[in-house]
Amino acid sequence: MERIPFIAVEGPIGVGKTSLASTISKQFGYYFLQEIVEENPFLHKFYENINEWAFQTEMFFLCNRYKQLSDMEKDYLRVGRPVVADYHILKNIIFAKRTLNPNQYQKYEQIYHILTHDFAKPNLIIYLTADINILMDRIKKRGRHFEHNMDPFYLQQLSVDYEEFMEKFPAPVLRIDVTDIDFVGNPDDLKTIFSFMQPAIEKRSSI
Repeated sequence: MERIPFIAVEGPIGVGKTSLASTISKQFGYYFLQEIVEENPFLHKFYENINEWAFQTEMFFLCNRYKQLSDMEKDYLRVGRPVVADYHILKNIIFAKRTLNPNQYQKYEQIYHILTHDFAKPNLIIYLTADINILMDRIKKRGRHFEHNMDPFYLQQLSVDYEEFMEKFPAPVLRIDVTDIDFVGNPDDLKTIFSFMQPAIEKRSSI
C-alpha cells in the first residue's frame, strides 16, 4: 500500500496547507483529502478556554481523521489512485501533547495508537513553515470566526513543536519556508514552490 503515491502537506496553522494540497491535486491529478476543521463544534470554546475544552476538541479531530483516512485507504489507496492530503493524522500528537494535561494525554495517546497503528504512511511530507507574523496575518485574512481569539504565543509554541516533530518524522520530509512566498496570489511564487516540490513528488511517485 505504501507504493501508491500518498503525499501529506503539513505545517502550523495558517501556513497554507489546504491551498497547496488543492493545487497539487489539480496539477498532478491526485485525489484531494481535506481535513475537517470548521465542523468541529468545540473549536470556538477551545480558543476561549484551552484547558477546559482541549480533550473534547482533540478527540473530535482524532475520530474524524480516523474515519477520513480509513475511507481513503478503502476507496483510493487500495485501488491505486494517488492521494494528497492537507494534513496527516500524526499532527494529532503534536496538538494533543501541547494542549492536554498529562492524565488526558496518556489516555489520548493510547486511543490514538489503537486507531492508527496500521494506517498507510505517506511517501512524502511537504512541510511548510513561515514567520509567526505571517501566520497570524493569514489566519486573520481567512476570517474563521473561531480563530479570532487565537493567542500568538500558542501559535508560536505549535511552530516550535512542529519543528521538533518534523526532525524525527518517520517519512521523507521536504521543508519549504513560505514566509516570503505568496503561492496563492502570485503565479511566479507558485512556480517557485513547484520547482522545489516536483522532483520530490516525481521521485516518490515512481517508487
